[in-house]
Amino acid sequence: MGAGPVGLTIALLLQRGGIPFTLLEASSTLSEDLRASTFHPPTLDMLDSVGIATPLIELGLKSPTWQVRMHRTGERAVFDLSAVGDATGHPYRLQCEQSKLCRILLDRILAAGGDVRMGMRVDAVSQNSSGVRIDARGEDGEASEFTGRYVIGADGARSIVRRALDFRFEGSTYPETTILATTQFPFEEHLPGLSNVNYVWKDGGTFSLLRLPGLWRCSLYPDEGETIEDALNPESIDRKLQAIAPSPAGHDVQEFRPYRIHMRIVDEYRSGRVLLAGDAAHVNSPSGGMGMNGGIHDAFNLADKLAAVLAGADDRLLDLYSRQRQPIAKEQILQQAHRNRTRMQERDPVKRREELGRLQAIAADRDQARAFLLKSSMIEGLRLAETIQ
Repeated sequence: MGAGPVGLTIALLLQRGGIPFTLLEASSTLSEDLRASTFHPPTLDMLDSVGIATPLIELGLKSPTWQVRMHRTGERAVFDLSAVGDATGHPYRLQCEQSKLCRILLDRILAAGGDVRMGMRVDAVSQNSSGVRIDARGEDGEASEFTGRYVIGADGARSIVRRALDFRFEGSTYPETTILATTQFPFEEHLPGLSNVNYVWKDGGTFSLLRLPGLWRCSLYPDEGETIEDALNPESIDRKLQAIAPSPAGHDVQEFRPYRIHMRIVDEYRSGRVLLAGDAAHVNSPSGGMGMNGGIHDAFNLADKLAAVLAGADDRLLDLYSRQRQPIAKEQILQQAHRNRTRMQERDPVKRREELGRLQAIAADRDQARAFLLKSSMIEGLRLAETIQ
């Protein structure tokens, strides 16, 4: 359930395996919200295996480098993903909105006759020894019942499936609120040496600049002592952007929204015939762009094992899905995202200087950079998952 990047990826994989499915999505249309926009190399490799990477790449922006930067001086540590070119067919990050992936996936699924029910909200989930049952309701209020052998909850951080089965979803919520703003302002013409992905320390704070085709996504934070309400005023957003790159003509902000950051994960990805994937199972800081990618990795792992079970394999294979993905999400995704966030939230100038020096030394050494990028690009986590039995 859920027509986001994870649910749609699973649906496509099941469809390609000749496995009947019904995908339920509460919204009547695909979401166009400002969400994930970074695809890591191994994710592109996976999508390439099912013919999705090429059309996605055509809609995005290749980013062979990313950087951590001092705003005042322009000093930076630049990481070049060519260092992991021997481990991936796509040695770059792709900057592209997740909504574009969802559209490609949905079009492929529908073109092949897939059963997708938009505007179908789930009310209840239940299971017994022989199958699962979903009670849902369409936008017209008409109730529907769906039954099957398994149900996959890929319905996001507020997952109805997770709550219906009482999965524990423990963790914490970070204190700060992030304000995501988009603009066509050409930051690359004002800040020398920018990559397409930039995490930046400024005096007393931080921001990030992520470039998409024809657009920059800016992650901003309220000033010290500033309320969220005040920080969301156009004047406040303009002031923050002017501090990044002054412009008499302004920055023409097209869209903005606030969001809180959480770090939570379930103990197990499986409860009987119910399985979780993506944000339904784990949520993390977006710093490093690992959440959506981890969810897509869940999708490929789960679809492969579910296909085997439906073909006659022991269903304990689904426990292996949980054993392989849960610790990787916990230790490789949540903790790495937490470290990324902690690094950029550092306010002490001395510690910032020390950290920048450390990162510059890593980036300058080919072997160290390769090891660092294998981890940060999620290749190492996937390799570790394969060793778990």
